[in-house]
Amino acid sequence: MSQSINIIAIVSSNGAIGRGGDQPFHIKEDFKRFRDLTMGHPIIMGRKTFEALPGGALPGRRNIVVTSQSDWHREGVETAPSIEGAVVLAFESDDEAFVIGGGEIYMQAMEIADRMYLTEVDAMVDDADTFFPAFDLTEWEQTATGDYSIDPRSGAPYRFLTFTRRR
Repeated sequence: MSQSINIIAIVSSNGAIGRGGDQPFHIKEDFKRFRDLTMGHPIIMGRKTFEALPGGALPGRRNIVVTSQSDWHREGVETAPSIEGAVVLAFESDDEAFVIGGGEIYMQAMEIADRMYLTEVDAMVDDADTFFPAFDLTEWEQTATGDYSIDPRSGAPYRFLTFTRRR
């Protein structure tokens, strides 16, 4: 089986993925999709994203944190100094890895990713401070498009999209 680097994110209409150290939307079905796709696979994230997780390392997944702080350590977490180093670690145990954020890590992963699983939220986040990187649609094929659903908490329409890199 070939190796696959996947990006998974929830993104607003204006590209927002974060504000104040948290994601702007907490959609139950998005969390379920995230869990279903990532369970059993390594997940790669930046230090700030890890520190925003309410319960520390996510269970059932190998947690790899990209950080330049060589003295930074947390229980249940491996560290790498770069996205490339994190991918090497991930592929030691699995042929599929998921990049889960944040903005800087997504930007670094964009050049090497094979697939993107996005939850597109049809809403603007005016006070966002972290954004998903723009990507060139000539490099990506939209291979799955879900129907819009309404988030009962925020009232925002959302849908699941999958993009595969054109080879």
